[in-house]
Amino acid sequence: MSTTQTSSSHGKLIVAVIAAALVVVLALVSAFIWPGWALNKGDEASTQGTTTSQGASQDASEPTTPSIDAVALPDDASELLKAMPDSVLNFARTKADASTSWSGASPVEEYTLTYSTGKDGQGITLKVAQWSQSDDAQSQYDNLTGAMTGKELGGGNVKVSGEATGAYSAKTDPDDETKAIAVWRNDTVVFQATGAKDSVQRFYQQFPL
Repeated sequence: MSTTQTSSSHGKLIVAVIAAALVVVLALVSAFIWPGWALNKGDEASTQGTTTSQGASQDASEPTTPSIDAVALPDDASELLKAMPDSVLNFARTKADASTSWSGASPVEEYTLTYSTGKDGQGITLKVAQWSQSDDAQSQYDNLTGAMTGKELGGGNVKVSGEATGAYSAKTDPDDETKAIAVWRNDTVVFQATGAKDSVQRFYQQFPL
C-alpha cells in the first residue's frame, strides 16, 4: 500500500514538471517567435530612446542666452523702440537706428535694429515700423511678402491670446539659399528679419512681438 502511494505521488510530480516546462516553452515561443510582442516592445523602446537622445542633443547644441551684452536704447526712445527686446535666445541687440527704408508706405515710425550672437555670419537685421491703421500695416505686409520668391520655410497666423492679429511668412533668399527672410505683422506693426537661414528661423519663431 505504501509503495503504491509513493509511485502515484512520483508520477503526479513528473506530470506537474512537464506541464510547467510546456508553459515556459509556450511563453518563450509567444514572446520571441510569434507574435513576437517582446521583440516589438524592445524595438519601440529603442526607437523612443534614440529620438529623446537626439532631441536633447539638438537642444543642448543651441544656446538660449546671449554671450554678449545688449546695447542700451537712447533715453528718448519711443514706446515702439522700447518694446524691442534686449535679446532673443542668444541674439543680443547691438544697434538700433531710425530708418526710412519703408518711407514710401508712410509709417508713423520706423527703425532698423541689429541682433548678434557675437559670431560672424549669424547676425540678424530687423526692420520694424508702425502705422496708425492696421489696414496700412496689412498693405505693407502684402507688399513685402509678395516680393518674396524663395523657398517657403514657414507661414501662418500671428495670434495673441488665441486671437489672430496678423500673419507671418518665411522664405529663403532667392539669390542665396543659405540666407532667409521672415516677415510678420502684429496689428499695426510690421517686422522683417533677414540673415543666415538658421539664424532667421530661430529668431523670428522666438521673437516676443
